[in-house]
Amino acid sequence: MLPLLMCLLLPAGRRDPPRSLRRACACAVLCAPCLLPMPPSGVRAETVDCAAPANIADGWETAGLVASSFDAPALCASLSRVATGGANIHSVLVERRGRLVAELYKRGTDRSIYSLFASDVSFGPTDAHDLRSVSKSVIGLLVGIVMQQGKLPGVATSVLDFYPEFADLRTAPRDAITLEHLLTMTSGLEWHESITSYGGLGNDETRLYWDWAPTRFVLSRPIAAPPGSQFNYNGGGTAVLADILVRATKQPLRDLARASLFAPLGIEDWEWVGDPYRRPLAFAGLRMRPRDLLKVGRMLLDHGQWRGRHRARRMGGAIAAAPGRDRQGLALWISMVGRQPRPAGEGT
Repeated sequence: MLPLLMCLLLPAGRRDPPRSLRRACACAVLCAPCLLPMPPSGVRAETVDCAAPANIADGWETAGLVASSFDAPALCASLSRVATGGANIHSVLVERRGRLVAELYKRGTDRSIYSLFASDVSFGPTDAHDLRSVSKSVIGLLVGIVMQQGKLPGVATSVLDFYPEFADLRTAPRDAITLEHLLTMTSGLEWHESITSYGGLGNDETRLYWDWAPTRFVLSRPIAAPPGSQFNYNGGGTAVLADILVRATKQPLRDLARASLFAPLGIEDWEWVGDPYRRPLAFAGLRMRPRDLLKVGRMLLDHGQWRGRHRARRMGGAIAAAPGRDRQGLALWISMVGRQPRPAGEGT
């Protein structure tokens, strides 16, 4: 049976994959469909191996399709349809049991956050991709790692406990907003992001790009629902979580990500685009190679381990166990396989 391993890390919190992800699978995707022509009729399955991964010494072990128990002709046919299709898919990677077995890269349009126009790019294994809202999932992982390090209290902690200077905002409803509510986008704060166009003045996320005090802007929004009662897509909550990470660790966010997550995974070629004040855009600014993002996905599927070492034990376990709301776990979408919630990306 062909393994179904679709979508490594969906942007956290959206009810449907956003247009940018549908247009350009820029993130590394654990999936079944992609690449090169179907084998000629009569070719024995034992000899079929399409889309062999590049050997670029980035920490990935590789394996053949047949050796990995794939139906190689069927997978190659699926890969061929993507390779020759018109969808703006930048990359598709297939891995199984910690080994990379196939990868596809295509020419497509790409536009970074501050670019007015898209450019045509011929993507390859060493090209970084604009991850946009997948950045939110990385912030969630960093929250779990910092909790594991003992530098951050549990997810039931009130967010305002980290902001004594916001005494004027402390009311019973706001005090009830916890780290978990920010991770699951159920803070109850009034926030308009998913119903208006990005970049428009009516979209609350737009202000996060230029506001000098984005954390206060987010936490001072009116209370629209009791915390924990309703899901509402909110990149502002991710901005607050990133600021809390900086406060708790006394490290700049980029340094924290490098030391606690990326370097241990052997991820070196990455960028976190910043705002006009050079603060990383926690909710949308990350750029990374698909092969490196795939390492993050494999780490999650292995419950926080990479190559036998724990990197995000607490968050990996919490994501696997979280019931989620509207398929939303702790900063990650939760897919349903059978009747059991699993991290997006895990298949059978």
